[in-house]
Formats: sequence, structure tokens, C-alpha cells
Amino acid sequence: MLRFTIHYGIHFLVPFLIGYFFYTDNRQKAILILLAGILIDVDHLFTSPIFVSNRCSINFHFFHQYWAIALYFCLLFFKKTRIFGIALLLHIIADYTDCYLMSFES
Repeated sequence: MLRFTIHYGIHFLVPFLIGYFFYTDNRQKAILILLAGILIDVDHLFTSPIFVSNRCSINFHFFHQYWAIALYFCLLFFKKTRIFGIALLLHIIADYTDCYLMSFES
């Protein structure tokens, strides 16, 4: 239950906090973009089965591979793409945290 709460808390609560505290000029738009980072999970549709509770997404699914993570990181360096980079990396952090916590379950 803790793993589930942390994982989905990062996916859904942290975008609200970042948008609220750091994007005061346009909070709603920022929060929506940050929440949209979850859309990279579309790559789960190309695996069978689509969802496995104990499968680590990092470097397994197409948009969760290391080359993609490097691309998301590069988005941080340009003002126009920074929020998208934050959204995508936030998603990766949530999934990485899930993978890390998964290692403690037996």
C-alpha cells in the first residue's frame, strides 16, 4: 500500500504542488501539462500483458528507456520545453521510485 501511495502521489499530487508553487502566473496550464506527463504510459499498450504490478517500467517500456530519459533531461535546458521535461522526468522519478520500493517486497 505504501508503494502504491508513493508512486501515485508522485504522479498526481506532486504536479499540483509544483504548478501551485512554481508556476504562479499560469497555474492551471502548468498543472495540466505536468499531469499530462503520465501520457508516456501509452507505451504500456505495446506489451503483453499491458500491466504487471511487479514489473519495473524503467528501461522496459519504449518511452521509459534510458535514451528517452536523456532526451527528457535535455528538454530542461530550453525555456519553451522546460515544463514538458519536468513533467516527463517527474513521471520517470515516480516509476523509478516504484521500482526501488519493489525491490523490498518479496
